[in-house]
Amino acid sequence: MEALPAIGKISPAVFNELIFPRLGAKDPSVLVGPQHGTDVGIVEIAGQAVSFTTDPVFIVPEYGWERAAWFAIHILASDSVTCGLPPKYLSIDLNLPMEITEEQLTTMWETMHRECEKMGVAIITGHTGRYENCHYPMVGGATVVGVGALDSYVSPKFIKPGDKIIITKGPAIEATGILGATFPIHIEQSLGRDTARKANDVFYKMSVVAEAKAAVSAGVRDNGVSAMHDATECGIWGGLYELAEAAGVGVRVEQDKIVMEPGVAEVCRLYGLDPYISISEGTLIIACRPHKADEVVHLIQAQGIKASVAGQFTEKEQGMVLIKGGNPRPLVHPIVDPFWNAFYKALEYADSR
Repeated sequence: MEALPAIGKISPAVFNELIFPRLGAKDPSVLVGPQHGTDVGIVEIAGQAVSFTTDPVFIVPEYGWERAAWFAIHILASDSVTCGLPPKYLSIDLNLPMEITEEQLTTMWETMHRECEKMGVAIITGHTGRYENCHYPMVGGATVVGVGALDSYVSPKFIKPGDKIIITKGPAIEATGILGATFPIHIEQSLGRDTARKANDVFYKMSVVAEAKAAVSAGVRDNGVSAMHDATECGIWGGLYELAEAAGVGVRVEQDKIVMEPGVAEVCRLYGLDPYISISEGTLIIACRPHKADEVVHLIQAQGIKASVAGQFTEKEQGMVLIKGGNPRPLVHPIVDPFWNAFYKALEYADSR
């Protein structure tokens, strides 16, 4: 088996060799199962499509407790909403460090409740406790459940060659938002107050809930959006590669046509990051039938969110092609996201001062 990456998600090779062949009992009600590039599992229950996604509960106290809890909930909801079904239920397990205080837990939970209430998500079960050897930021896990009609969900299996690629907000949203929240003084001293403010503003863009709901309002499958994928670890290039692999198609994407938020390029340069392969929770990659692409972009822009058509999916035999500065080159999966090493080095530097 291929070696595990030094940090972060396992590679597609490890997934395909170890995880994918061992998925428990087979069941015909499973409409969409585990697959690289697929954020959501979907089953048929009582004539409806029911979606499930499971992720860590990710709490970073350095963000401030309210912001940390906002981020944790929107990470969970952002994966769920990429299937096109509105998230409806949340099951959450909190294995909290011993040092968390009653005041901190109160702020965290009240924020989680408020964000779920805004999104129409009911918290239906869970577990909460403090335990030795539990540490931030991974303090548990959660499952989000969505419900909808059988013909209302989207998935990579619906992508066809010729579908347009729509990308929202641009690269390195999460990388920039986290760095902006964690190291505002360093960014201000290095890049100026205006860039530090822009990086801080990116924090609350780390959610795809609004644009995913707007996108599917134009229609799904042959009448609109065929699939969506949240560009998390390994950024836009990793997300595009995973989505194309899951769909069994090729990619042709033009970097110069991808939108970018203010401050992203400067902050990534400061921390030595390639923004297009850096973690980007908040960036939504959308596959859409050509005749609906402009409408989807306009609906997203009406929410005050940047979006653009940046390429299209092709026949698999045409491969995965990135066009940069007018020059084509292969689009490859980055395997390891550079953000984590850069982040922990920055933490070490900050702690040493």
